[in-house]
Amino acid sequence: MSEILVLIDHADGSVDKSSLELLTAAKSAGTPVAVFVGTAEAAQQAAPTLAEYGAERVLVASDPALTEYLVAPKAELLASLVESQQPAAVFVSASPEGREVAGRAAAKTDSGIITDAVDVTPDLVATQSVFAGGYTITGKVVKGTPFIAIKPNSISAEPSQGAGSVEEISFSPSDAAKTARIVSVEEKPASGRPNLTEAAIVVSGGRGTNGDFAPVEAFADAVGAAVGASRAAVDAGWYPHANQVGQTGKTVSPQLYVAAGISGAIQHRAGMQTSKNIVAVNKDDEAPIFELADYGVVGDLFAVLPQATDAVNARR
Repeated sequence: MSEILVLIDHADGSVDKSSLELLTAAKSAGTPVAVFVGTAEAAQQAAPTLAEYGAERVLVASDPALTEYLVAPKAELLASLVESQQPAAVFVSASPEGREVAGRAAAKTDSGIITDAVDVTPDLVATQSVFAGGYTITGKVVKGTPFIAIKPNSISAEPSQGAGSVEEISFSPSDAAKTARIVSVEEKPASGRPNLTEAAIVVSGGRGTNGDFAPVEAFADAVGAAVGASRAAVDAGWYPHANQVGQTGKTVSPQLYVAAGISGAIQHRAGMQTSKNIVAVNKDDEAPIFELADYGVVGDLFAVLPQATDAVNARR
């Protein structure tokens, strides 16, 4: 079968869940080959996990410049691997960095790219939402090597043992790629909650919270969810911008999305409407969010969420 390159996201060898999903998607369409950017030690730590989810080979690029500079060196790496490996496709996570790396690499190789895919068939036909979620389309790259950025949580990660053989590759980015150096890295304080874009459950609060996210956070903690926020809540300074879900924030696709006190403007819907199940809690029974929701509760979130939290805790 044709090989599919998968750009791996990791933290010092701890592989992100989204990358395991990419390997699963690649396995259905070809032979997954993991592209690991990092030290040889981190690659050895990650290799067993990558092999468990189908990676036949793990190509390790350890030049420090790949992580010392923003985006461009990784794009050159992918472009170089496309030329040398001749893969059937390249899969990346549809994160801000993943989309930019793939876009630059696709331009360098004169190839097409599909972003924010929620499904990919074995013949590399991708399904995606477009025009702020107004339409669902399918598309296929017809020029060059297909680059496909897949939304986290769109595909279930399934173990499928591969060889996982680790291969060091020699690659150094050009001077032209070394224009934006990372001068400092600040570790984000641990919240104890899952990453917003990778969480299986997301509970978001909006204008209806009036700045009090305590019920939202309590319910999220009860069900093991990440906490999101609408643009209105973020703009009001009630919650950090890093937690914004929507067209100008982060795009999520969890198994369950709970929208509390969120009206459901199209900008917010564009960031969460591919969620598998959507529950809306709003006092306004005519709020647009109910048009999208699988389940709706007309009520005050300050009354509904605490009851739901107590019910969940009681069943533990």
